[in-house]
Amino acid sequence: MNAHVQGDSLPRRGIAHRTRGHGHGPITRLMSPSDLGQRLKPFVFLDTFSIGREAMSALADMPLHPHSGIATVTVFTEGEARYSDPELGTGTLTYGGVEWMRAGSGVWHGKEISPGDAAWMQGFQLWLALPAELENAAPVSCYIEAAGMRHSGPAHVIIGSYEGVQSPVPAPAGINYLLVTLKAGQHWTYQPPTGHTVGWLALAKGGLQADGPIRSGEMVVFESSEAPIVLHAAEGQDAVFVLGSAVPHPHDLHLGYYSVHTSSAALEKGERRIAELERTLRASGDRRTAVGTIPVFR
Repeated sequence: MNAHVQGDSLPRRGIAHRTRGHGHGPITRLMSPSDLGQRLKPFVFLDTFSIGREAMSALADMPLHPHSGIATVTVFTEGEARYSDPELGTGTLTYGGVEWMRAGSGVWHGKEISPGDAAWMQGFQLWLALPAELENAAPVSCYIEAAGMRHSGPAHVIIGSYEGVQSPVPAPAGINYLLVTLKAGQHWTYQPPTGHTVGWLALAKGGLQADGPIRSGEMVVFESSEAPIVLHAAEGQDAVFVLGSAVPHPHDLHLGYYSVHTSSAALEKGERRIAELERTLRASGDRRTAVGTIPVFR
């Protein structure tokens, strides 16, 4: 499939829903497990953040908090963030760099990255509902800098496989998540793999045309289908967005305050482990690194 075809001659997969989410300071929540996440599972949560230098202290104020049953993936569309972990090393995440955390049986986190030197930082944090065989498995974390990620044309393959390019992120099968920048006026077509009837995108910058206009700050949900998603970037500015497609998650969502599981028994097990970890965390003392981060506790 040619990802740069002139898309106006192809049928356009329809937009079934659009939202601008709910903002709280520099963070906008576009999707939660209790709303669009029910429709788009395994994608269950999406935040977009746009943080200027004057507001970056808000990251330092974010409290440690737990998760179980999910994986989180954070990507940056602008600016940079630093990470430091005794087990995973130190470095900087820029456009296309990824923080991946499979919470599984339980973790505490919230301070593992800190702002870099850029005056502005923008990106997305996504939650994925894990399959039953992984939702209470041992946690896994990794940081992959931009140079270690792979792309096909304008699409960085954050999760999954696209046009023969496999992401290095150790995510479950059946999920694709791309970070894309289209030049102003560029056409691009995404052909989902077989079975990927879930499809959506969230636009950080610029404008797009699908079967209707998509404006900066919007998230759109496409009709349930394996049909291609045909996009045309508006003139005047590059379009920067994330796009997800997946095989539908087959389980109901059982929700805790920070956890998502496939059953009430799995949720109870995850929350019990979170409570155990909290007691160990409180006894572990000051874990802050030299650059001010606190590594994920797992």
